[in-house]
Amino acid sequence: MHIFKNGGVSSPERGLVWRFLFGMYPCSSTVLERPLLHEQLVVRYRVMKTKWQQSFPAAVRMHLNGTDAELVAAVRYFDQRQAEVQQQTQDQSEVVRDRLGFLKLQAQILFERVTFDPEELREAIRIIDKDVPRTNRHLSYYQDEGSGNLLVLRDILITYAAFHPEVSYAQGMNDLCSRFLEVLDSEVDTFWSFSCYMEKFSKDFRADGLHRKIELEASLLKELDPQLYAHLVTDSLESFTFCHRWLLLGFQREFEHSDALRLFEILSCDHLELISQQVDRARYQERLIEKSSSEDDSESQLQAINTDFTFELFICAAILLEHRETLLRCQDDVQLIQFTCSLQGTLDLNSTLKKAEQHFYNYCKGCAWDYMNRHCRPHRSKEEDFLYQLRSLFVLK
Repeated sequence: MHIFKNGGVSSPERGLVWRFLFGMYPCSSTVLERPLLHEQLVVRYRVMKTKWQQSFPAAVRMHLNGTDAELVAAVRYFDQRQAEVQQQTQDQSEVVRDRLGFLKLQAQILFERVTFDPEELREAIRIIDKDVPRTNRHLSYYQDEGSGNLLVLRDILITYAAFHPEVSYAQGMNDLCSRFLEVLDSEVDTFWSFSCYMEKFSKDFRADGLHRKIELEASLLKELDPQLYAHLVTDSLESFTFCHRWLLLGFQREFEHSDALRLFEILSCDHLELISQQVDRARYQERLIEKSSSEDDSESQLQAINTDFTFELFICAAILLEHRETLLRCQDDVQLIQFTCSLQGTLDLNSTLKKAEQHFYNYCKGCAWDYMNRHCRPHRSKEEDFLYQLRSLFVLK
C-alpha cells in the first residue's frame, strides 16, 4: 500500500524493500533471524554455482574474441573481485567456518540428486553469453570497474537456468535480472530475489504465456475502446505483440530508467489487483450465497468481471489510449514498430499511472453497475452482493 500510494520507494530504501517485496526475506522475519537466513542463502547459492561449474568446466569463463576491449576489462575486474571474496573467506574465524561448513554440508545433500541436461544447459549458456554483453551497458553500474558486474549477471543467469530446467533461459531474462542486480548490488541476493519473482512470472517467457498476455491486453482494449481494438486486431493478434515486450520487461525502455524502477516495484506490490485479499473475501461470500441458491445461472453471474486483468494491463492500455490517434493512423506492422520505438524513454510515469488507475476504477465500476442492474435479486440486499462490495472498493473520490 505504501509503495503504491507513494509512487515507489526512495533510492536509499529500495535495496532493503526489494528483499522483502520479492520474497527473499519473509515479511514475518525478525532482525535476529535475517542474518542467519542470509548465511544459509549464501552457502546454498555457492553450492549450486559450484555444482554446475564442476559439471561444465569449459563454461566457467566466458569465451571472448578479443575485439570488445570493455568486455576484456570486465573479465579482469571480475577476477579481481572473485579473488577478494576468496580472501575474505580465508580470513573468517574458526567458529564461522565451522558454522558455514555445516550449512554447506546441508546444501550439498539438498542438491546432491540434481542432474543437468548437458545439451539444454549448453544451449542456455550459449544464448546467455550472447545476451549478457548487450545488457544495459549504458548504465553507470556496468561502466568502468562496474563492467565486472556483467560477469556476475552471467553467473546468476546460468545458475538459475541450471536449477530451473523447466524454465531454463529465455531472451529478456537478462534485462529483468539486471534490474535486480543493479538495485541489490549482491550476486546472492539477486539470485534469490530473481528466483522468487520468476516463480510467479516464468510462464510469461513461454510461448503460451506470450499468447495469453496478448489475448488479455486485446480483451481489455476491446472493453475500453472498441474502435481502437478493431483497428489493431488481426486473426492472429500479431499487431499486439509489441505490448508483450512492454509487459514482459515491465516497460523498462518506455520510461526513464529511474521511473522504470519505480513502476516495476509498483506493479510488483499487487495493490490494485482484482485478486486482492479483500476482493477475494467478498467473492467467497458470494459463492457461499450462490451455493445455497437453487437458480441455475449462478455460475454465469460470477463472470461479470475478468480477474485476469492485472494492473500492468491497464498501464499498457493507458499508453495505447494516450496515443490513440497515432495508432489509428498506423496501417501496417512497420508503422507499429516505428511507433513503439518512438516511445522509448519518453513517457511520463506519474501521468501514465493516473490514467491507468482511472481506467481501472472505471472498468470495475462499469462491470459492477452492469451486473447490479441486470442480476441483483429483489430478496437480496446490496450489501450481500459481491459486485456491490467490489464497486464500493473502487468508488472515486
